[in-house]
Amino acid sequence: MNLSGGSPICPLILKSIRQLQLHPIHRHWKLNKEPLKVWAQVIGLIVVLYVFLVSIGLLGEAFKLFGKELAQQLIEMTSNPLVGLFAGILATTLAQSSSTTTSIAVGMVAGGALTIEGAIPVIMGANIGTSVTNTLVSMGHITRKEEFKRALAGATVHDFFNLLAVLILLPLEIAFGYLQFIAERMADFFQGVGGMKFSNPLKAITKPAISALIDLLDKNPIACLIVALIIMYISLKFLVDLARGVVVQRSGAYLNRYLFGAPVVAMLFGMVMTVMVQSSSITTSMIVPLIGAGIITLEQVFPFTLGANVGTTVTAMLAALATGNIAAVTVAFAHLFFNLAGIALVYPLPPIRKIPLKMARALAELTRQSRFYAVAYVFLVFYVFPLLLIFLWR
Repeated sequence: MNLSGGSPICPLILKSIRQLQLHPIHRHWKLNKEPLKVWAQVIGLIVVLYVFLVSIGLLGEAFKLFGKELAQQLIEMTSNPLVGLFAGILATTLAQSSSTTTSIAVGMVAGGALTIEGAIPVIMGANIGTSVTNTLVSMGHITRKEEFKRALAGATVHDFFNLLAVLILLPLEIAFGYLQFIAERMADFFQGVGGMKFSNPLKAITKPAISALIDLLDKNPIACLIVALIIMYISLKFLVDLARGVVVQRSGAYLNRYLFGAPVVAMLFGMVMTVMVQSSSITTSMIVPLIGAGIITLEQVFPFTLGANVGTTVTAMLAALATGNIAAVTVAFAHLFFNLAGIALVYPLPPIRKIPLKMARALAELTRQSRFYAVAYVFLVFYVFPLLLIFLWR
């Protein structure tokens, strides 16, 4: 039978048969190549995220090697509310943990070395100091101008909210002592109530690698700091690229619609995540690469950071309830109500809510002229000014 003659359809049939006979493997591979690529990106993202979290943990440990004892000495210098505030900022930036600062303050209150009245400004300062971690993380984007601008704005909106909350609430606390009053009443009410302890899965996963690196570097704080920053810079580069590939293409709509779509949902998401990982520094630092990559906006991340602020106080409060120490419970409640009052006063009112957003964008815009402004901001706000003011006013 001659298929090639007669009908014009026959050559098309023959061409189709030849294509099926000659290229079945190639066609199958083209169909299945895309899922393999997606899985490779997802696995790569998980690995790089783990390395990034290890770098944050190592950064915190490096600062603790430098400054935990110094942090305690700084808090012991507390003589008036302003000294207490700046001692809280500097102690937290040195120890890289608001929990460490709060624990020192609680121990001093319990031992009679510090009053509740004196501890509250220290806690306010700790709230400001804890936001230095995500600002340092944003520095990992410094070689990519637009990406750095977005990341820095997303990181520092947390700083500026905490600064604004302190500017409003510290004078009110000095004048009326409302936080101390509420915290003491709540502590009395909850006295004898048992607390809860959350396991920290991130700490359990990253601690072996962090400990191994610290031992390898002979517990040298400078070496640990340098290695942490190098690992952070490299991991951030890959993290942003992979996040764009995986999240933007496949999960960007989900993030924008469900997790960051409504401010209340974003706030709850930030709070729950922080309670789970027991660190607002980690929660807010994890979100910085997403802002740098342009996946979420500054307006979306703002309520998320506020939720993280509340989340870190919830864990501390539950831990304090477990101790049964009335001083610990009072300090923890003061921290919780300070954050809740800050959110209530700043976020619902658009003119006030826009202040941290505008300040974060203004600082980020300055980096177009020179990225030195960002480095100067970190050193001046978190280290130089607090140190100078402590020694001037003590």
